[in-house]
Amino acid sequence: MSLSILRPGLLSTVQDLGRFGYQQEGIIVSGAMDACALRVANLLVGNAENAAVLEITLLGPLIRFEADHLIALTGAHLSPTLNSQPVGLHRPVWVAAGTELDFGVPVAGSRAYLAVAGGVAVAPVLGSRSTYLRASFGGLHGRALRAGDVLPGAHPTPAGQRIIAALAATASSRIWMQATWTPGLALCPTPLPNPTIRAVAGPEYEQFTPASQQAFWQQPFTVTPDSDRMGYRLQGPPLQRHTSAELLSSAVTFGTVQVPAGGQPIVLMADHQTTGGYPRIAQVISVDFSALAQVRPGQLVYFQEVSLAEAQALYLAREQELRALRRGIATVFGN
Repeated sequence: MSLSILRPGLLSTVQDLGRFGYQQEGIIVSGAMDACALRVANLLVGNAENAAVLEITLLGPLIRFEADHLIALTGAHLSPTLNSQPVGLHRPVWVAAGTELDFGVPVAGSRAYLAVAGGVAVAPVLGSRSTYLRASFGGLHGRALRAGDVLPGAHPTPAGQRIIAALAATASSRIWMQATWTPGLALCPTPLPNPTIRAVAGPEYEQFTPASQQAFWQQPFTVTPDSDRMGYRLQGPPLQRHTSAELLSSAVTFGTVQVPAGGQPIVLMADHQTTGGYPRIAQVISVDFSALAQVRPGQLVYFQEVSLAEAQALYLAREQELRALRRGIATVFGN
């Protein structure tokens, strides 16, 4: 079971849900930018939710499947095709050996996820297969994919094998066949170009002037081109504090909104550092990490304040949707 990379695309890496337990040593969690899309992709092919997948950014790769595979594509709509024929998102797809997956014009969002039944079987580093580009470890040789790379695939789970059998049985002479069913819209939304991102007030929120607080919640911010997996640099109304006193370095996480001295916020993303010394005006709620991860440079984001209780309720509702999908697949195809 293997995948050959014929063209690497703009930035294609192996990712899972991250590398936990080492932040005290300065080793970041990393992992998928859109973790919900990764989890759904894995469930659709019968994998454990943390199995390694490919994260594909804006301009996708050209991939040849060297054996029969069961795959699923989630996240951004990057005009995927199999042997030049359009293929659907958010559903299991059986592909025969020799089939080529390509991508065209990005339609919505910026990051797509390709799961294969059994997962991408690169060697784990510190318990994770995620690629940490700045430290050059994890994934395939600690780097983005290149032309000529061959990615190993593991054997599908029993559930994956049953999904393969169901699709292959209806394929007839076709070299690929996609399922007609998909999860509910709550788990496969179309990424919005200028989303409203919900957040709670951060630990240093009260240090900002009333005018800056109001501007943060009411004015749009542009995601600048120098944004990456570590953080999104935003351009908008400068945010000022009452004081210029220095802060001690404190814990930060995915979605922490820091404000450097220049007043332009930075939203920390999957490859964020473990601590930071800039004041934290807000914290994006975890349910909206996916929407944030799909924003492209040049697009706008708006921030909306919610309470901690609202954030928790939204998180639980999404987890219930994922559990329902997991149960549904297990009921039909087994574990």
